[in-house]
Amino acid sequence: MPVETQTADSYREDLVNSGIVIKTEELAKVYEMGAEQVHALRGINLEIRKGEYVAIMGPSGSGKSTLMNLIGCLDLDDDELAYIRNKEIGFVFQTFNLLPRATALHNVELPLIYSGTPAEQRMEKAKKALERVDLTDRMQHKPNELSGGQRQRVAIARALVNNPSIVLADEPTGNLDSKTGEEIMALFENLYRQENTIILVTHEHDIAQHAHRIIHIRDGRIASDEAVKK
Repeated sequence: MPVETQTADSYREDLVNSGIVIKTEELAKVYEMGAEQVHALRGINLEIRKGEYVAIMGPSGSGKSTLMNLIGCLDLDDDELAYIRNKEIGFVFQTFNLLPRATALHNVELPLIYSGTPAEQRMEKAKKALERVDLTDRMQHKPNELSGGQRQRVAIARALVNNPSIVLADEPTGNLDSKTGEEIMALFENLYRQENTIILVTHEHDIAQHAHRIIHIRDGRIASDEAVKK
């Protein structure tokens, strides 16, 4: 009797129906460093569901940044994956990654420009995204006219403008003082309450505690995966 094999499309449909937005099976990554092979990931099995707020923790060299890059399709060159990166995943980086000569509004518009959204719709969506992060009165300001916290809010608005399935934040408070960092984490909590799926990559324990699930990575493997008691 022939064995039925599941197609890629039906597999994706099953994941969507189960509420899973990220699933890895024995995920591994090896870097070639001259004659040496560096095993950054050694068989990661992971599921993240829609609406979860997850922190991925680990020391330098643990593999957490490699895992983030693979989850975010940043290490992969493919037109379909480029579309996923732009449409389905909103990125927030430690260094903000804003265009210095562009206004906050134009910085937030960028993902919409890449996806071919008409100008009028771009403007409306970008304004709404900035409203969500309480920057209505700073739309026409350039990055050098904003505080570090405000710049990170612009970056978060840019991540939200395409209404992505996942918000992926890499050390989002790393360049901020502790008070401003807490304000940014309160904003992420508010986004979580609005049923956004958030994956936070950090090496700071107090920042990870804002999440509702913490995954510890060590030596390329999952060392622990636990719910946070609130």
